[in-house]
Amino acid sequence: MSLVNSRELMDAAATAGVGQGAFNIIHLETAEGLVAGAEAAGVPVILQISENCVKFHGGLEPLARGALAIARNASVPVALHLDHAESEELALQAVDLGFGSVMYDGAHLPYADNVEATRRVAGYAHERGVYVEAELGKVGGKDGAHAPGVRTDPGEARDFVAATGVDALAVAVGSSHAMTERSARLDLELISRLKDAVQLPLVLHGSSGVADETLVAAIRAGMTKINVSTHLNGFFTRAVREFLDANPAVVDSRKYIAAGRDALVVETARLLTLFAKVN
Repeated sequence: MSLVNSRELMDAAATAGVGQGAFNIIHLETAEGLVAGAEAAGVPVILQISENCVKFHGGLEPLARGALAIARNASVPVALHLDHAESEELALQAVDLGFGSVMYDGAHLPYADNVEATRRVAGYAHERGVYVEAELGKVGGKDGAHAPGVRTDPGEARDFVAATGVDALAVAVGSSHAMTERSARLDLELISRLKDAVQLPLVLHGSSGVADETLVAAIRAGMTKINVSTHLNGFFTRAVREFLDANPAVVDSRKYIAAGRDALVVETARLLTLFAKVN
């Protein structure tokens, strides 16, 4: 139980043909809520810290060490993952801090540069037993969810995996980051083709904009790691807002942050159960 390497969770999910939830933390209270939700469901979870979150906190180490401590005390397996690191240096730092996996995101680079940078990160991480995710075919922003060009080519994906040696691949199949409505349409046929092409676990970013039934269909088509951030942030924020509306005189931030943290537990447990019970 407690802190595990991401490879253990990813291999188990891929073998079983189910989804592994990977949920972003923003501060320690979200980490606590997410782990409590995983414990309520009795299902493993991957906690993720994004590069944007690192910038917000002014560095990786304080939040990372807190998240690692929460993971070690959990009653279910918990892994810690660095999400969307465009900085090679940040990815290497996460490896050294004890993360179970890192995502180096070179999708903004020309293809050849993406390959070289990803290969460097993968080499460093693999020497230290750390699982590596990369991205090919940039996942859109909110306005690019349905853009025809926001897709990953299966042939290019196969070549990229062979050239870099990564363990999992985030692919663009119609989802988009930061969506607050669950209206994205995924290309399920493309997911199947990508799975056949790379023979590795696939990762769905932008899952907050995807409805439950489509997420289930995506897992059945070949997705393994399901990243969720904005959707869960909404539960946290709405609970804080409702608490403050009902208790306008409260000044102790622990009281309204606790309401947000508690709101994460039920939805985290529901999503993890949904992904784990696909079959």
